[in-house]
Amino acid sequence: MRSALTSLGVIIGIAAVIVMVSVGQGTQAEIDKLVSGLGSNRLDVSSGANRGMGGVRLSSGASFTLTQKDADAIRQEIPEVQYVAASLRGNTQLVFAENNASSQWQGVDADWFPINGWTLASGEPFSRADYSGGKSVIVGETVRRELFGEEEAVGQTVRMGRVPFTVVGVLKPKGQGGFGQDQDDIVVVPIETARRRLMGAMGLPAGAVMQIAVGVGDARDLDYAQGEIEALLRQRHKIQPGDEDDFNVRNIAEVVATRTQATRLMSLLLGAVASISLIVGGIGIMNIMLVSVTERIREIGLRMAVGAGPGDIQRQFLAEAMLISLIGGALGILIGIAGSLAVQKFGSLPVKLDARIILLAAGFSIATGLFFGFYPARKASRLDPIEALRQQ
Repeated sequence: MRSALTSLGVIIGIAAVIVMVSVGQGTQAEIDKLVSGLGSNRLDVSSGANRGMGGVRLSSGASFTLTQKDADAIRQEIPEVQYVAASLRGNTQLVFAENNASSQWQGVDADWFPINGWTLASGEPFSRADYSGGKSVIVGETVRRELFGEEEAVGQTVRMGRVPFTVVGVLKPKGQGGFGQDQDDIVVVPIETARRRLMGAMGLPAGAVMQIAVGVGDARDLDYAQGEIEALLRQRHKIQPGDEDDFNVRNIAEVVATRTQATRLMSLLLGAVASISLIVGGIGIMNIMLVSVTERIREIGLRMAVGAGPGDIQRQFLAEAMLISLIGGALGILIGIAGSLAVQKFGSLPVKLDARIILLAAGFSIATGLFFGFYPARKASRLDPIEALRQQ
């Protein structure tokens, strides 16, 4: 019973290491998924702060300071840029027969699809005529399922607000995004169509856009391209030296790198906290082995008297310490795997079980037995056999 209680510390420590490191790695995997969804060679340009009427300063995004001509200038004047996609967005109600769905729409240029990694599961991409203001729409898988069910979506007519659109394509599903949003709950229309048909009530300035996504051909050119874009837009917007930009340029790679570093530090912190439990378990093993040596002094003396050497005694007690640690480690691994699966199922946290984590936990278990069992084993091996036989 005493040995079982001693191994409990190792069980808890090993299980905690597996669960916490698995959660950390699962979170890192979600970050990697986010990276692949956003694109690592990408810059996002959005409207910044601006001066409103009477000199009142409008907050970032409260006014439209970017235009389609800005996007065209970036495409034409910065050779490092591979893709440029201006976009508008909003929410709408879609109706097909007796079915309806509320979704977000995106008004986009042709480059929006490769920049965001979207491909078609069925249908055709927008034609040149569509980008001139045609009433065509491409829907995501969630919208397709809610509106059409088992029916064929391509060729059907849906109503967005009061405007009828023809479905020309369905996007390949992406599933849940890195921030937990449903990426497939989306409707895509040409940007000129969005400007004319969907944003008329907003009083949008001529040619205005909400965002410009820029794809750079080589990741090493990101910083240079960002500087060139900022200089070009300051020149186009006639911003004087020292004045604040009326736009924002966000480097997705920097954002993702910051999140990745934060996640890595969190994983290290979780592992460190779990390791404390393992150290406490190891101290428990050392304590019980020291008590065992004290209680078995006469046995040790008798073994030495019949020919056992100090090395034999040391190996015996070291083997006992390692056995306690290994049994605790094996149980801890099983509990850790079960706990990780339970966290994934009931805790809604990302978990990634890796064989390397389990092997690492087994190695920790062996190391714990060796490290914390060495001192009691050495103490037992250095006992004087004559003095040991006198113990009652």
